[in-house]
Amino acid sequence: MCGIAGLARDVTSSPCPILVLESLAAALHHRGPDGAHIRRESGADLVHTRLSIIDLAGGDQPLSNHAATLVANGELYNDPLIRQSLGPSAFKTGSDCESALALFTREGAEYPRHLRGMYAIALHDTGTGEVLLSRDPFGIKPLYVAQTSHGLAFASEPAALLKAGLVARELCPTAREALLQLRFIPGENTIFPGIRRVLPGETLRVTSGGITSRLRLPALPTTHTSDLLPGLQGTAMESRALALIDAALMDSVSAHERADVPFGLFLSGGIDSACVLTAMSRLKRASPQPAAPLRTWTATFDAGGAANEAEAASALARAAGAEHETLMVTRDMVWRHLPEIVACMDDPAADYAIIPTWFLARRAAQEVRVILSGEGGDELFCGYGRYRAATRPWWAGRKRPWRRGVFDGLDILRADRPGADTDWRAGITAAERAAAHAPTPLARVQAVDVAEWLPNDLLLKLDRCLMAHGLEGRTPLLDPVVADIARRLPDSLRVRNGQGKWLLRRWLAQYAPAARPFAPKQGFTVPIGTWIAQDSQRLGELVARQACIAEIAHPERVRTLFKAADRTREGAAAWSLLFYALWHRTHMQACPFAGDVFETLADRL
Repeated sequence: MCGIAGLARDVTSSPCPILVLESLAAALHHRGPDGAHIRRESGADLVHTRLSIIDLAGGDQPLSNHAATLVANGELYNDPLIRQSLGPSAFKTGSDCESALALFTREGAEYPRHLRGMYAIALHDTGTGEVLLSRDPFGIKPLYVAQTSHGLAFASEPAALLKAGLVARELCPTAREALLQLRFIPGENTIFPGIRRVLPGETLRVTSGGITSRLRLPALPTTHTSDLLPGLQGTAMESRALALIDAALMDSVSAHERADVPFGLFLSGGIDSACVLTAMSRLKRASPQPAAPLRTWTATFDAGGAANEAEAASALARAAGAEHETLMVTRDMVWRHLPEIVACMDDPAADYAIIPTWFLARRAAQEVRVILSGEGGDELFCGYGRYRAATRPWWAGRKRPWRRGVFDGLDILRADRPGADTDWRAGITAAERAAAHAPTPLARVQAVDVAEWLPNDLLLKLDRCLMAHGLEGRTPLLDPVVADIARRLPDSLRVRNGQGKWLLRRWLAQYAPAARPFAPKQGFTVPIGTWIAQDSQRLGELVARQACIAEIAHPERVRTLFKAADRTREGAAAWSLLFYALWHRTHMQACPFAGDVFETLADRL
């Protein structure tokens, strides 16, 4: 995994100042600590920082052939097949990213259609001077663009564009409203008005420093259920679906294990990571070659009453023959490192799961360089309760997902705050309109989550927290082979008897009964409200005194909110304000964190 950046400009323009390019490279060093390279060409300046995973000796970028030059952040899992189809003469290195370069020479701008993997790619066509910017269909890997005086700048993280001085540190009140109410920002616009996301699956053609066309690949296949299980019903349908998902999971996990460095797994105790571990264990047992032991990590918390599936995860790891470690995350650890954790979320998502993810990544990075995780299982196989609620008849309590904001009804935010009159649901509403063609209500709700919640919260969190420690994250459930099966399942194989992920549960029952897939699950909930309540007096006062909080909320009500943080809704709102206060200091005021959470919030008051 790597960091990429650069500028696409007119072929007659001067190269970007080297100090700007060096600043981009320095800002992305954490994404690629194994080396940095800058190349200035006619029409493009390319920056790459490398985290070596495949072809450790020969895979430095940029990669070039007679037609183009490429920098990429990603892994292409069908690289062996592409090499086989194009022949050895098309390749100079063993880097999997070189297959994208070779495909471009045959397919032109359509080359991403043939990629299987996670990627953000910048490709400079040396013949035309054009630049193609591409992002994988699920949005596993990030990519951002900004129009500047030097041309169209791009980078793996907005912070790189800010630190290089290419974009001003300004804040969009509309995006802030979405962040506060949803805890993430949907759509292509970021919280920085001058920076936008390349959308999942999008390829931008940049000519003379401006975007001239867009191509977009869907994350989910558009084929129908009948194409997957034609004419089958009941037991026969379920048996066939189990065989298909078994083949897909084994194929995907096998591809995602491809690396020249050690890898491991984040194991939550839930269905999704259990499926990944089960496939990894079966592959290891079937391999004729001795293999390194499986490594797994789980987080647990010191707060009494917190949802805790650490014991279930440990039992599953033992059954799979994995070397397992449970990491205890304490309140003291969180307060000591929270400014640093929030700082890595430059594109902000106030998901409290960033806390255990960051700590797990820090620990795992001492042992491995690649982590597999179960992200995507809930979205593809219907794991969330909101899916079941959204598909009930209206008379049985049907609910519209994302209908209520974190602060609705709490009377904390100022009515006259900037952005108060904006529709914070606008991005979700647009995604709902785009998903209207989906065949069932359940599929429509899934499509919205895949388009917005998944890339702009879950995958963003995984990318930033792992890359902060130079660790690559891989998501085998978000693979085209798996998605093709999941999307085409009938609703009865996704939700049954009040339980989501029915087919995955059936698969686990067959191959890993120790996972107890039909037992009630506690879920993975971080006890952030409990921790805040235990320090409510001190934290509430410090947060209320921040200028960025006083602009949007009543300080006296903020103090009262923190005192009630042990209640679910109040705890969620207090966390959102705490996150925003820390985020604003780092990314809007450009203040380095000054110690623990208390020292950082007290600094410069």
